[in-house]
Amino acid sequence: MKILVTYAVQGEFTELKFPGIMNGEEVHIGYLRTGIGKVKSAYYLTGIIDQAKPDLVINLGTAGTIHRQVGDIVVCRKFIDRDMLAAAALGVEYEIDTTALLEEKGYCKTWTENGTCNTGDTFLTELGDVKGDVVDMESFAQAFVCREKGVPFISVKYVTDILGQNSVKQWEDKLADARVGLDKYFNELKKGV
Repeated sequence: MKILVTYAVQGEFTELKFPGIMNGEEVHIGYLRTGIGKVKSAYYLTGIIDQAKPDLVINLGTAGTIHRQVGDIVVCRKFIDRDMLAAAALGVEYEIDTTALLEEKGYCKTWTENGTCNTGDTFLTELGDVKGDVVDMESFAQAFVCREKGVPFISVKYVTDILGQNSVKQWEDKLADARVGLDKYFNELKKGV
């Protein structure tokens, strides 16, 4: 089984330590730093999927929120592109749900949370009408690429900031906490990918 772990910036990198064999298959984990934003993320992910042919893509990193608390871990299977939301009336796709493909392949069954990540090309610092549990700048693009390539996708986010209360500087200050929180979360999940 090949798992590809994506993250936007080096400060979000967390090494996953899943068992060497799961479900009778040897597990190989690769990592991809995509850079910030939907375009870079989609570009680099498409290239590595074509080359490495992973069985599962796990995006991990940080996110802002209006509904959760700093330090929460949110597992997302649903994704909204906030940049395309205004064009929804024109029939533009702005939502993706990756649950069906994950279930079809039998991956991440024990990861019970079903969060929604709102993605856009801006770092939100002001409270507004934001749909979803968390916000980031890459997940929707990755979910789209994975769906088009037939690869199951899931995203695990550590909440670093509350929209309207925090700045980019405060997000940077929380990166070390995010790595610790994500590492703890994945160590507790060593079974059941």
